[in-house]
Amino acid sequence: MKATQAVEAIVKKPIEDMGYELYEVEFLKEQGNWVLTVYIDKQGGVDLNDCENVSRMIDPLLDEADPIEQAYYLSVSSVGIDRPIKKDKDFERNIGNIIAVKLYAPLNKKKEYKGTLQSYDADSFTITADGGEEIRFLRKDAASIKPYIEF
Repeated sequence: MKATQAVEAIVKKPIEDMGYELYEVEFLKEQGNWVLTVYIDKQGGVDLNDCENVSRMIDPLLDEADPIEQAYYLSVSSVGIDRPIKKDKDFERNIGNIIAVKLYAPLNKKKEYKGTLQSYDADSFTITADGGEEIRFLRKDAASIKPYIEF
């Protein structure tokens, strides 16, 4: 079992019991140090106090279970408003919202699209672009899919 899967198995229920969603667990080497990042979310968003509360709750659980051999820093973070759209629940959350799509390879000579997410299934999703054109993409062809944020 990978370290991230082991951590997820340990912290998922306690995090949910606190009223949060466990979004993702990452274990990466950053600037020479291992960092375990636990991403959380909740209705209305996550603030610094939420991250601190979850960190204090899961730190002893991870110490006791000791699922990671090497030393690491624990970080609990919000997924942010520009979180990637990867899972079905992300697509569901963004139906009717404007999203930005970047493709691995050009489609109609373009690699970047913007439009309103209309629908999705296990393999694809459809947007309505600014000109009213409906465009269907295969999920596997998208390098990134994110909410479109206008500043």
